[in-house]
Amino acid sequence: MTDLELLTARASRVGSLPVARVLPSRPHRTVGAWCFADLMGPVELAAGAGVDVAPHPHCGLQTVTWLFAGEILHRDSLGSEQVIRPGQCNLMTAGHGVAHSEESVTRTGGPVHGIQLWAAQPSVTRGGDAAFEHHGELARVAMTGARGDAEATVFVGGFAGVASPARRDWESFGAEVAVRGAVDVPLVAAHEHLVVVIDGAVAVDGTAIAPGVHAYLAPGRDGATLQSADDARVLLLGGVPFPEPIEMWWNFVARSRQELGEAWRQWSDGAPRFPSVASPLPRTEVAPPPWL
Repeated sequence: MTDLELLTARASRVGSLPVARVLPSRPHRTVGAWCFADLMGPVELAAGAGVDVAPHPHCGLQTVTWLFAGEILHRDSLGSEQVIRPGQCNLMTAGHGVAHSEESVTRTGGPVHGIQLWAAQPSVTRGGDAAFEHHGELARVAMTGARGDAEATVFVGGFAGVASPARRDWESFGAEVAVRGAVDVPLVAAHEHLVVVIDGAVAVDGTAIAPGVHAYLAPGRDGATLQSADDARVLLLGGVPFPEPIEMWWNFVARSRQELGEAWRQWSDGAPRFPSVASPLPRTEVAPPPWL
């Protein structure tokens, strides 16, 4: 049995954006604490169009917004208002409850390409206070081999000897890696990993993957070879396997359907758990979960 599996993303939409849902997948609901990954675009917005992800709630997770092209305005119920651009990290900790929106900065059109990630919070922190942080400067590390080179930008956790200042509640990491030729990248044997292709075509230890197909690497590896004939970019996610079974529905991460149903009721009732967001977009309303 190989320790490398190929996964295929599912097509979906979030607001006005087409997305490819990488996580959760049927074989692997989580990779480390990463429990959700939506690749947004790439799409070219027409003049007058925009990113309109209206105010919605979260609990029990951390969101990471990472862009490859374009810019997005983050607003949340803590009063945060922050534009994010490529190479910068917006990280929001939901804890017991938070609400936020993601919107276009202007209506002049242009490219949007990025990924929205969720990391499940362990029980020790998932009931805590909400928080938001923005990191405009992040550590980069170069890796050079006899047949190629790579440069990684680390947005969460540590990779290849450098670390991000962003908060993490579980032993996990995330990095964008630009690859040219063939290069060996270090991995942590205690981690499981996911290689998500962003641009170009990449082979992982000789197995070819392209956009829409991703490679899961089981724990036990201390490295992998990434190879590209042309310039390519991948997202590398990893972490110690998450030990707690989670339940996910809509924008909530919990431990039971009862918790999920209660979160939905409190959002629908306008309870203080999920304060309002100072956004021009109307708040999102959804039908109750199917088991209620």
